Formats: sequence, C-alpha cells, structure tokens
Amino acid sequence: MLSIQNLTKVYENGFVALKNINLDVPDGQFVSIIGLSGSGKSTLLRCINRLIDPTEGRIVWNGVDITAVSDDELRQVRRRIGMVFQQFNLVKRSSVITNVMSGRLGYVNPLFSLANYFPRSERDRAMAALNRVGIPEKAYNRASSLSGGQQQRVGIARVLMQEPELILADEPVASLDPATSHSVMKYLQLLNKEDGLTILCSLHFLSLARAYADRVIALKDGVLEFDGLPGEIDNDRFKQIYGEDAVEVEIS
Repeated sequence: MLSIQNLTKVYENGFVALKNINLDVPDGQFVSIIGLSGSGKSTLLRCINRLIDPTEGRIVWNGVDITAVSDDELRQVRRRIGMVFQQFNLVKRSSVITNVMSGRLGYVNPLFSLANYFPRSERDRAMAALNRVGIPEKAYNRASSLSGGQQQRVGIARVLMQEPELILADEPVASLDPATSHSVMKYLQLLNKEDGLTILCSLHFLSLARAYADRVIALKDGVLEFDGLPGEIDNDRFKQIYGEDAVEVEIS
C-alpha cells in the first residue's frame, strides 16, 4: 500500500506545485495521473521516490515513511521503486545490454560497475528482461541506434532489473507517436497484470488512461481534481480538468 498524506511541495521560487494531496494506492493497481503541463504530475511522482523532497506531508509505502528515512534506508527503498522517464535516460554510446544491467547497480558489488563488469548471471537476467520487452536481438546495439519506442522499452527492461514492486512512469510516451505509445503502454500493462506490479503513470491523453488504467487521478494547478474510474470522466469533468476550451485528441 502506498499512502500519500497531506503532501505539499513549494519550490524555492515560491511556486506551489502540489497542495495537500491525499491518496491511497493499493498494491497491484494501475493508476494514471492526468492533467495539463505544470499541473504537478511529475512533481508528485518524484516526491514518491524522493528525487524531490516534499515541503510538507508524508509518503508511507509498505509501512515505511519514505519522507523520514535516512540516506542509507532511502537507497534500500529505491531498489524496489523503478522509474521510467520521458526522455529514456539511457547512455546513448553504450550498448543496450549495458544500459539494462545498470538497473542492477543497487545489488552488485560497486567495483563491478566501475569496471563495467557484471557476472554472467546478471547478463542472463538482462537478456531475460530484453526478451520480456520484445527486443533481445538489440542487446549489443548502441542505444543511440534504436528508435524512440525501442529506447523506452530498454528503459522498462532496465527497471525490471531492479525487481521492483512499484513503477513510476513519468510521461513515458510523451515523445512517441500514437502506435508506439500503445506499444509501450501495453508492456507496462503486462507488468501490472502478469507480475502484479503497482504502476503510477502520468499521461497527457485521457484516451490512453481509459485504455490501460484501473484508476485515474487528475491534477489541476497542484490540486487533486478527480480520483475515480476512467469511465467516470465525462465531457463536463474533462473540461473541469483541462479547461473549458480543451478538446480531447484521441490516440488510436
């Protein structure tokens, strides 16, 4: 269970990104976070794994108050929380398999990573992860040679190396075309359904949230505007979230 309690984030310039957010996310749920740019979606996700420190409030996951743990304890927590980024965050000059194995850095001897050496067992694990996302044949290609959708699948395979219980996906398809967006979302859905992973995924398009999420959370100006089933967002609610002049663009 992930419990977010009275979460507020105010940046140094005075901008209030989140205002008193309260959420409980059961294990194994696929939650989509929607809203306009600047609504607080990325800030919320990055507060959960403490890439950003909240100003006020608590984040409790599996009984552990993430906002109160020490640096050493935080590293242990982050082992089990995977992050999928919009811009992939790959080392483009390195091979695909090296990028995937970097997801294992929290588990192996640090000297191995400095020497770019990983035991055979970790290479086998990386190949299995690449097989899960459908690109084992790309293992020894440079990451820079892959398409955007393939690079995002490498990012998902890297997350799998952590053996996570929770995945935070920060607009993972924002830079992809519609067909590729569905491909990436299907892999996230597969991990949710087959592995029982809890997934929080920020998205711009309500159509994608409706297609893949069990639950939709909408933020507007840092405030929780909606929390419910995807099908409960009708035209009036859509305009409440995105503005009166907003028109939904379907991705199909």
